[in-house]
Amino acid sequence: MDQLLRVMNFNVSSDGIGAGEHQSLERPFGLDGPERLFAWAGATASWPMRTDAGGAEIMGRNKFGPQRGPWPDHDWRGWWGAEPPFHTPVFVMTHHERPSFTLGDTTFHFVDGDPATVLERAREAAQGKDVRLGGGVTTIRQFLDADLVDTMHVAVSPIELGSGLRLWESPEELGDRFHLEVVPSPSGVKHHLFWRR
Repeated sequence: MDQLLRVMNFNVSSDGIGAGEHQSLERPFGLDGPERLFAWAGATASWPMRTDAGGAEIMGRNKFGPQRGPWPDHDWRGWWGAEPPFHTPVFVMTHHERPSFTLGDTTFHFVDGDPATVLERAREAAQGKDVRLGGGVTTIRQFLDADLVDTMHVAVSPIELGSGLRLWESPEELGDRFHLEVVPSPSGVKHHLFWRR
């Protein structure tokens, strides 16, 4: 079976926004009150899928940390602490490469390449298992625009943020490439499940 590229448990507001525009060390999502987007996660059995062992993960540089441009130093090792939740090789997309390093059982690789090239490296590292596309918004859009995403689970919270980085104007805009099932939940969150046509 082919290795799938999967977006899992990604969170957006009802107006499609997944992050603010002013990310900082103190505000990783660039939002005031980001817990409004993620409140559903602690009460659902799907959340542990985020940390399933095996495979590999791809993320954008802004999901790794708030720095822009050349790395000021290599001492800071990301948001994730001494035991990151990925438990896989992680490929961080950046125009400013730096040496790989390992924390716990997660190794971070810093790669400069287009989505198809980075996906090829991640699939090789995943050793036959699926690859997770962790985000953020800009990175997921790059892979969608390159038509490389196979499945997505996007949790849409019943709040409007008004401005920020938008995954979509409407989920229906992906209807030419994906089947879509929308599953409501008692919290008001709607789980959008996409799979390739």
